[in-house]
Amino acid sequence: MLVSLASFLVAATILVLIPGPDTLIIVRGLIRGGRRGGIRTSAGVLCGLMVWVIAATLGLSALLRASEFGYEALKIAGACYLVWMGIQSLRSLRRTATEIAAVDVSNTAQTGRSTGFRSGLLTDILNPKIGILFISFLPGFVPDGYPVGWTTLGLASIYVALTAAYCFVLVTAAGKVATWMQTPRIRKRLDAIAGFALVGFGVHLVTEA
Repeated sequence: MLVSLASFLVAATILVLIPGPDTLIIVRGLIRGGRRGGIRTSAGVLCGLMVWVIAATLGLSALLRASEFGYEALKIAGACYLVWMGIQSLRSLRRTATEIAAVDVSNTAQTGRSTGFRSGLLTDILNPKIGILFISFLPGFVPDGYPVGWTTLGLASIYVALTAAYCFVLVTAAGKVATWMQTPRIRKRLDAIAGFALVGFGVHLVTEA
Protein backbone atom coordinates (compact mmCIF):
# COMPACT_ATOMS: atom_id res chain seq x y z
CA MET A 1 0.00 0.00 0.00
CA LEU A 2 2.79 2.43 0.89
CA VAL A 3 4.52 1.88 -2.45
CA SER A 4 1.28 2.47 -4.36
CA LEU A 5 0.52 5.58 -2.30
CA ALA A 6 4.01 7.00 -2.86
CA SER A 7 3.75 6.34 -6.60
CA PHE A 8 0.34 8.00 -6.68
CA LEU A 9 1.58 11.07 -4.80
CA VAL A 10 4.39 11.58 -7.30
CA ALA A 11 2.13 11.14 -10.33
CA ALA A 12 -0.69 13.26 -8.87
CA THR A 13 1.70 16.07 -7.91
CA ILE A 14 3.03 16.21 -11.46
CA LEU A 15 -0.52 16.35 -12.86
CA VAL A 16 -1.53 19.12 -10.46
CA LEU A 17 1.55 21.21 -11.28
CA ILE A 18 1.04 21.03 -15.05
CA PRO A 19 -0.53 24.38 -16.05
CA GLY A 20 -4.05 24.01 -17.36
CA PRO A 21 -7.43 25.76 -17.46
CA ASP A 22 -7.70 25.71 -13.65
CA THR A 23 -4.45 27.66 -13.27
CA LEU A 24 -5.49 30.17 -15.90
CA ILE A 25 -8.89 30.72 -14.32
CA ILE A 26 -7.30 31.33 -10.92
CA VAL A 27 -4.78 33.75 -12.42
CA ARG A 28 -7.66 35.49 -14.17
CA GLY A 29 -9.43 35.78 -10.81
CA LEU A 30 -6.28 37.28 -9.29
CA ILE A 31 -6.01 39.79 -12.12
CA ARG A 32 -9.60 40.91 -11.77
CA GLY A 33 -10.19 40.63 -8.04
CA GLY A 34 -6.80 40.51 -6.36
CA ARG A 35 -6.14 37.91 -3.66
CA ARG A 36 -9.83 37.65 -2.74
CA GLY A 37 -10.71 37.00 -6.37
CA GLY A 38 -8.08 34.27 -6.50
CA ILE A 39 -9.40 32.66 -3.32
CA ARG A 40 -12.99 32.68 -4.58
CA THR A 41 -11.97 31.18 -7.92
CA SER A 42 -9.85 28.53 -6.17
CA ALA A 43 -12.84 27.60 -4.01
CA GLY A 44 -14.92 27.15 -7.16
CA VAL A 45 -12.24 24.94 -8.72
CA LEU A 46 -12.07 22.74 -5.62
CA CYS A 47 -15.85 22.41 -5.42
CA GLY A 48 -15.89 21.42 -9.09
CA LEU A 49 -13.33 18.72 -8.36
CA MET A 50 -15.44 17.46 -5.48
CA VAL A 51 -18.43 17.16 -7.80
CA TRP A 52 -16.37 14.89 -10.05
CA VAL A 53 -15.12 12.92 -7.03
CA ILE A 54 -18.72 12.21 -6.02
CA ALA A 55 -19.66 11.41 -9.62
CA ALA A 56 -16.76 8.96 -9.94
CA THR A 57 -17.65 7.31 -6.63
CA LEU A 58 -21.27 6.85 -7.72
CA GLY A 59 -20.22 5.50 -11.10
CA LEU A 60 -21.55 8.45 -13.08
CA SER A 61 -18.16 9.15 -14.65
CA ALA A 62 -18.08 5.59 -15.99
CA LEU A 63 -21.46 6.21 -17.63
CA LEU A 64 -20.06 9.40 -19.15
CA ARG A 65 -17.12 7.51 -20.61
CA ALA A 66 -19.46 4.87 -22.02
CA SER A 67 -21.71 7.50 -23.60
CA GLU A 68 -19.95 9.03 -26.58
CA PHE A 69 -22.72 11.59 -27.09
CA GLY A 70 -22.69 12.68 -23.44
CA TYR A 71 -18.92 12.99 -23.38
CA GLU A 72 -18.81 15.01 -26.62
CA ALA A 73 -21.67 17.26 -25.52
CA LEU A 74 -19.99 18.08 -22.22
CA LYS A 75 -16.64 18.56 -23.94
CA ILE A 76 -18.14 21.04 -26.42
CA ALA A 77 -19.90 22.90 -23.61
CA GLY A 78 -16.64 23.12 -21.67
CA ALA A 79 -14.72 24.29 -24.73
CA CYS A 80 -17.31 26.97 -25.47
CA TYR A 81 -17.15 28.19 -21.89
CA LEU A 82 -13.35 28.46 -21.96
CA VAL A 83 -13.44 30.31 -25.29
CA TRP A 84 -16.12 32.66 -23.96
CA MET A 85 -14.03 33.38 -20.86
CA GLY A 86 -11.01 34.01 -23.08
CA ILE A 87 -12.96 36.42 -25.27
CA GLN A 88 -14.15 38.30 -22.20
CA SER A 89 -10.51 38.76 -21.16
CA LEU A 90 -9.44 39.81 -24.67
CA ARG A 91 -12.11 42.52 -24.72
CA SER A 92 -9.92 44.49 -22.32
CA LEU A 93 -7.50 45.16 -25.20
CA ARG A 94 -10.03 47.62 -26.63
CA ARG A 95 -10.63 49.43 -23.34
CA THR A 96 -8.83 52.39 -21.84
CA ALA A 97 -7.61 52.36 -18.23
CA THR A 98 -10.67 54.36 -17.17
CA GLU A 99 -13.03 51.97 -18.93
CA ILE A 100 -11.35 48.93 -17.32
CA ALA A 101 -11.80 50.46 -13.87
CA ALA A 102 -15.44 51.29 -14.64
CA VAL A 103 -16.13 47.73 -15.83
CA ASP A 104 -14.59 46.32 -12.65
CA VAL A 105 -16.81 48.52 -10.48
CA SER A 106 -19.86 47.53 -12.51
CA ASN A 107 -19.06 43.83 -12.33
CA THR A 108 -18.53 44.04 -8.59
CA ALA A 109 -21.85 45.79 -8.10
CA GLN A 110 -23.76 43.35 -10.31
CA THR A 111 -22.26 39.98 -9.44
CA GLY A 112 -20.60 40.48 -6.07
CA ARG A 113 -18.53 37.60 -4.78
CA SER A 114 -20.09 34.87 -6.91
CA THR A 115 -18.30 35.62 -10.19
CA GLY A 116 -14.90 34.10 -9.41
CA PHE A 117 -16.40 31.10 -7.64
CA ARG A 118 -18.75 30.39 -10.54
CA SER A 119 -15.91 30.65 -13.06
CA GLY A 120 -13.80 28.12 -11.18
CA LEU A 121 -16.75 25.78 -10.60
CA LEU A 122 -17.95 25.71 -14.20
CA THR A 123 -14.42 25.36 -15.59
CA ASP A 124 -14.06 22.05 -13.74
CA ILE A 125 -17.61 20.73 -14.04
CA LEU A 126 -17.64 21.30 -17.82
CA ASN A 127 -14.34 19.45 -18.29
CA PRO A 128 -15.22 15.75 -18.77
CA LYS A 129 -11.53 14.80 -18.78
CA ILE A 130 -11.41 15.29 -15.01
CA GLY A 131 -14.15 12.72 -14.50
CA ILE A 132 -12.43 10.32 -16.89
CA LEU A 133 -9.17 10.91 -15.00
CA PHE A 134 -10.74 9.70 -11.77
CA ILE A 135 -12.00 6.43 -13.27
CA SER A 136 -9.01 5.62 -15.49
CA PHE A 137 -5.99 7.03 -13.64
CA LEU A 138 -6.82 6.54 -9.96
CA PRO A 139 -7.86 2.84 -9.99
CA GLY A 140 -4.45 1.97 -11.40
CA PHE A 141 -2.94 2.80 -7.98
CA VAL A 142 -5.34 0.63 -5.97
CA PRO A 143 -3.34 -2.29 -4.50
CA ASP A 144 -4.62 -5.83 -4.88
CA GLY A 145 -6.99 -6.83 -2.13
CA TYR A 146 -8.18 -3.30 -1.35
CA PRO A 147 -11.77 -2.18 -2.11
CA VAL A 148 -11.64 -0.30 -5.39
CA GLY A 149 -14.47 2.13 -4.62
CA TRP A 150 -13.36 3.32 -1.21
CA THR A 151 -9.67 3.35 -2.10
CA THR A 152 -10.37 5.36 -5.26
CA LEU A 153 -12.39 7.80 -3.17
CA GLY A 154 -9.44 8.18 -0.80
CA LEU A 155 -7.00 8.76 -3.66
CA ALA A 156 -9.38 11.28 -5.24
CA SER A 157 -9.57 13.14 -1.92
CA ILE A 158 -5.77 13.26 -1.81
CA TYR A 159 -5.77 14.66 -5.35
CA VAL A 160 -8.19 17.39 -4.27
CA ALA A 161 -6.01 18.15 -1.23
CA LEU A 162 -2.93 18.48 -3.46
CA THR A 163 -4.88 20.81 -5.73
CA ALA A 164 -5.93 22.87 -2.71
CA ALA A 165 -2.29 23.16 -1.62
CA TYR A 166 -1.31 24.25 -5.13
CA CYS A 167 -4.08 26.86 -5.20
CA PHE A 168 -2.95 28.16 -1.80
CA VAL A 169 0.65 28.55 -2.98
CA LEU A 170 -0.47 30.16 -6.24
CA VAL A 171 -2.79 32.67 -4.54
CA THR A 172 -0.26 33.45 -1.80
CA ALA A 173 2.59 34.02 -4.25
CA ALA A 174 0.50 36.04 -6.67
CA GLY A 175 -1.21 37.92 -3.85
CA LYS A 176 2.03 39.69 -3.09
CA VAL A 177 1.93 41.33 -6.50
CA ALA A 178 -1.86 41.64 -6.75
CA THR A 179 -1.74 45.44 -6.68
CA TRP A 180 0.81 45.44 -9.49
CA MET A 181 -1.29 42.95 -11.46
CA GLN A 182 -4.33 45.22 -11.19
CA THR A 183 -2.50 48.25 -12.58
CA PRO A 184 -4.49 49.07 -15.76
CA ARG A 185 -1.51 48.77 -18.12
CA ILE A 186 -0.31 45.48 -16.61
CA ARG A 187 -3.87 44.23 -16.21
CA LYS A 188 -4.43 44.77 -19.92
CA ARG A 189 -1.40 42.69 -20.87
CA LEU A 190 -2.15 39.89 -18.42
CA ASP A 191 -5.78 39.77 -19.54
CA ALA A 192 -4.57 39.41 -23.14
CA ILE A 193 -2.22 36.55 -22.25
CA ALA A 194 -4.89 34.77 -20.20
CA GLY A 195 -7.48 35.37 -22.93
CA PHE A 196 -5.40 33.84 -25.71
CA ALA A 197 -4.44 30.92 -23.47
CA LEU A 198 -8.08 30.21 -22.48
CA VAL A 199 -9.19 30.30 -26.11
CA GLY A 200 -6.33 27.96 -26.97
CA PHE A 201 -7.32 25.51 -24.23
CA GLY A 202 -10.92 25.64 -25.40
CA VAL A 203 -9.99 24.90 -29.01
CA HIS A 204 -7.64 22.12 -27.90
CA LEU A 205 -10.35 20.56 -25.73
CA VAL A 206 -12.93 20.42 -28.49
CA THR A 207 -10.55 19.23 -31.24
CA GLU A 208 -8.62 16.64 -29.25
CA ALA A 209 -9.72 13.08 -29.91
